[in-house]
Amino acid sequence: MRTVDGRTDRVVVVGAGLGGLACALHLAGSGRQVTLLEREPVPGGRAGRLAAEGYEFDTGPTVFTMPELVAEALGAVGEELDDWLDLTPLDPAYRAHYPDGSTLDVITDTTRMAAEIARVCGPREADGYLRFVDYARRLWRLERADFIERNLDSPADLLTGNLLRLLAAGAFRRLHTKIGQFFRDPRTQRIFSFQAMYAGLAPHDALAIYTVIAYLDSVAGVWFPRGGMHSVSRAMAGAAEKHGVQLRYGTTVTRVETAHGRATGVVTSDGELIPADVVVLNPDLPVAYRDLLPPGPRRRLTHSPSCVVLHVGSTQGYGRIAHHNIHFGRSWRGTFDEVIRRGRLMSDPSLLVTNPSRTDPSVAPPGRHSYYVLAPVPNLDRARLDWRGGLARRYADQLIGTLEERGYVGFGSGVEVLRTVTPADWAEQGMAAGTPFAAAHSFFQTGPFRPTNLHRTLPNVVFVGSGTQPGVGVPMVLISGKLAAGRITGGVQ
Repeated sequence: MRTVDGRTDRVVVVGAGLGGLACALHLAGSGRQVTLLEREPVPGGRAGRLAAEGYEFDTGPTVFTMPELVAEALGAVGEELDDWLDLTPLDPAYRAHYPDGSTLDVITDTTRMAAEIARVCGPREADGYLRFVDYARRLWRLERADFIERNLDSPADLLTGNLLRLLAAGAFRRLHTKIGQFFRDPRTQRIFSFQAMYAGLAPHDALAIYTVIAYLDSVAGVWFPRGGMHSVSRAMAGAAEKHGVQLRYGTTVTRVETAHGRATGVVTSDGELIPADVVVLNPDLPVAYRDLLPPGPRRRLTHSPSCVVLHVGSTQGYGRIAHHNIHFGRSWRGTFDEVIRRGRLMSDPSLLVTNPSRTDPSVAPPGRHSYYVLAPVPNLDRARLDWRGGLARRYADQLIGTLEERGYVGFGSGVEVLRTVTPADWAEQGMAAGTPFAAAHSFFQTGPFRPTNLHRTLPNVVFVGSGTQPGVGVPMVLISGKLAAGRITGGVQ
């Protein structure tokens, strides 16, 4: 494994996203002197917070899986997860709503889930589900140590016994084809393959190795941290400060200072030079290369689709929904083709609706309700839609109308607060192609083919976050923090 050569005593981490925070905790636990610089007044990066008229909204991810990864980062400095976070397991993890009016609860207890699938789809589907769980759990075990929680420098690093086992298990076949070996009902096929969108791919294009995303979402468990996802960022930042990490908020880094082929520190917007033996960059990787590092050849990446998010504060509550809800339109393959290939808005949207006030009433005023509505849309590389010219308002109205058609009676009339986030906003926040989901996980942007977390020519510059290895999603970003720290300490093989 390549590691940072030379001194590594003083580390500057740029960006207090979840990856940067995890990296800082692992480094602090190894005895490094860590300074963490964040341009915003609060930690979290994409896992930030929006406060409006008594409502509190998570601005980024809302689905929290694998809390043991946060426990691991806190444990690096001797802290316990339960002392920092109050976690509620979600039951169901999701509720799927289908165009025929049926619903399917995704329950992490496999016995109860099999009974739920038998109730909705019949006993044959339930048998397929139990086989699927065994298969997905096996893939996770095969992939985790060798390919996910490991720094990879070249394709040769893939050559392990587990690679042969993955090949034998059909993990490099198409995800949609593999899912079809377990499920016949379109409803179960959808709920166990839609997660490919997180990786920037349609299920008929993604590899079956991404079955593990469905495993983490639907089998391993989903939790809600009291106060929302941003409370995870606050907890990690609090633990880091307690153990000597210097956090400086409201500090914008404008460039990495270099000399003699090495980074020597970073320069802030007010001209301050902060010296460092190692610089860790948490901004979106292509933007870090473009804005913070010396000019040089940059790899052209294919990015994941983006999304529009509606943050809604409302007087309306609904009894038939769960905390997380997936609303599927009638179209399936066509929906992915519109967003990913044709650069069009979904004509028959599939939507994620999260209702956090259902679990934690403190995120909304008394008697009120908060909603997070996510709709996949093309990224700015695929389609330069006019988000600043009125499209944002029109599309928000369209999505509200779609929700009303799908059972959210009076949703529009109940809106007290509405904030709409579009690809143009993601771009302004420093995300390449206007997407919060980074580079797509196509074959040549996965594993050792994904941009490395150690700069090729500046041997003491390290990257962390969803744009580098292992990839997109809260668990992967937390793992990226440990991997980045391992490049500096030599502690992760």
